[in-house]
Amino acid sequence: MGDNNDTNLLTEIIALEHQVWDALVSGDINADAALLCDSFLGVYSDGFAQKADHTGQLTSGPTVESYTISSCHLRTLGSGHVMFSYQADFTRAGAQASETMYVTSVWARRAGAWINIFSQDTPAKPNDPA
Repeated sequence: MGDNNDTNLLTEIIALEHQVWDALVSGDINADAALLCDSFLGVYSDGFAQKADHTGQLTSGPTVESYTISSCHLRTLGSGHVMFSYQADFTRAGAQASETMYVTSVWARRAGAWINIFSQDTPAKPNDPA
């Protein structure tokens, strides 16, 4: 879990991250948008993305068929901010092979609710025994 001993907080953040992935599985643009702040920044292997890019990928439907989250690490970044890093094993919609990524998301507590302000995905090396 990293340097944060608050298992309730870890459980809460894991549940939120699952909601992001569940939106990708269901193709639910509104659910995805509700979890991302307006100034969301994503850093991916193909470049930078804003909130509209993240939600826009769902205009044609689901982008992910299935996923699992494991190897979770939570770090407190200061008052009302946490960094959540984990391994994601997933299968893209229509794909046969699964992929592995290491993801880091920054969540901020605003108006009593958590919102995702940043995410970076790092693809695992093909020979990584993930």
